[in-house]
Amino acid sequence: MLFTELLQSATHEEGSSRLQVSDDWLQGRSLFGGLQAALAVYAMRGLVEAELPLRTLQVTFMAPVPAGEVSAQARILRSGKNTRHLEASLVQGNETLMTAIGVFGAGRQSTIRLAPEQPPVDNSEAEELPFIPDLSPAFMQHFTPRWLRGGLPFSGSELPETVIEVDFKDSSEQASELHAIALADFPPPVALSMLKEISAGSSLTWMLEFLTDDFAALPLQGWRIDARMLAARDGYTNQSCRVWGPGGVPVALSRQSMVVFG
Repeated sequence: MLFTELLQSATHEEGSSRLQVSDDWLQGRSLFGGLQAALAVYAMRGLVEAELPLRTLQVTFMAPVPAGEVSAQARILRSGKNTRHLEASLVQGNETLMTAIGVFGAGRQSTIRLAPEQPPVDNSEAEELPFIPDLSPAFMQHFTPRWLRGGLPFSGSELPETVIEVDFKDSSEQASELHAIALADFPPPVALSMLKEISAGSSLTWMLEFLTDDFAALPLQGWRIDARMLAARDGYTNQSCRVWGPGGVPVALSRQSMVVFG
């Protein structure tokens, strides 16, 4: 099921969302992390005004989230004059599988303004990564990625960075806050590009800082994510990303702590 259709099928109560997820959104044995985070924010949105922008999102992935019924439960941690702090968790029975903290903040008057500029990259030799059933992670069938810089996964690259242009296959013509969250989590660990044999990898924590809230102005094709592995030791890696909307619009800064089994 496509991303927009999937979220539209969710059932809601105040502060909670319930969703039936099929196997095509799995990433190994767990639900794609970008969808987990989007569902958590979806539940948060039931407790906060739609016009209040999401400024930051902090996620901790604690256990695999299997396909089937997924439940997100949200609560307000603090409500101030300008900002709201909310928590949402994905739960199954009595077990918490993922927890997210979202900070929503109203705009403030300020003379300080700085927007990052997208650096140029040669796309003349872009290499598309096709979806291969039973080999590619299932969730990848919902995206069309093209590697502009760095190696494909398991190519033995020596470059600790990748630049990926990605299209979202979806029924919606315009992006939303939730589409942006899912897109931001698309890049695989850069460390996988440096390996020569197939191996597993997953995220432990994820920090996402938004640079815009005007998602409706962005189509779902032509996004770009610049990822760089900053450090690696003992099977743990640290990776940062810059997320650009079509036309080089700065959308988000991302930071992840990951584990790589190889």
